[in-house]
Amino acid sequence: MRSSSMGVIPALDKSGRLLARISSRSALATDFSMLMERVPEYRADAFRSAVIDDNVLARTSVSARAKVYTEIKGRYLLDPQSPLFTAFLDEWRAHPDSHDRQLLIYVLFALNDRTVFITSREWLFPHLRQASSELRVGDLIVFFQQLGKRCYPEVADWTPITLTRVAQHYLASVRDFGLATGGTRKVAVRPSLQPAPVRLLVRALQIVGIPPSGIIRHESFKLLGIGPGEVVEVLSELNRQGALRFRMQADVIELSL
Repeated sequence: MRSSSMGVIPALDKSGRLLARISSRSALATDFSMLMERVPEYRADAFRSAVIDDNVLARTSVSARAKVYTEIKGRYLLDPQSPLFTAFLDEWRAHPDSHDRQLLIYVLFALNDRTVFITSREWLFPHLRQASSELRVGDLIVFFQQLGKRCYPEVADWTPITLTRVAQHYLASVRDFGLATGGTRKVAVRPSLQPAPVRLLVRALQIVGIPPSGIIRHESFKLLGIGPGEVVEVLSELNRQGALRFRMQADVIELSL
């Protein structure tokens, strides 16, 4: 696996730094979903024109439109030249179901932000597995502080205000993606099995050159509450549904979308 390939998808770049991108705003999932539904064509210039010229997101000024466009692009790429965004578009077109699309947006968001990816994989995952598990800002701040001490020194440089804002906006985003309920008190909700987000994860792993033998035990599926030991079962079920092709026989693994 070459590092140049890994760099295509920020979340899967093990040398990547954790950024506090969401300290200013949450995922803007509703705005992005609205943009995807209202843009006439999935082209980079069409996305920009829809937000700034046509004001499809109903902002009150040109500067506000430019700001939200920049923020959405930072979170969701909006670039058909990007292999990850192209894979997302393929799944978006093929899966009109609202639950599919909600989780599909979440996976794109997480794969484009290593901070979100690590937080979902290591902190959110056990909460998704435990019924009625409460998601607390204070607990998440402690998790970030531990990350800063263990292996991500850049997080140790975040100010207390930044830590709090990242934690708050992450939890708000998780709720917007349907992975939690509640307002001040948020409770984790394990997502149901939907083909589109799983397919996007598989495609992302393929893009960075991970072979089927690595995909079937990859920890990225934790984003959806799926443990590494359950990936084979999930892929087998989606194979039965016709959502992808998966077969294991001895040491031979066939996996295609």
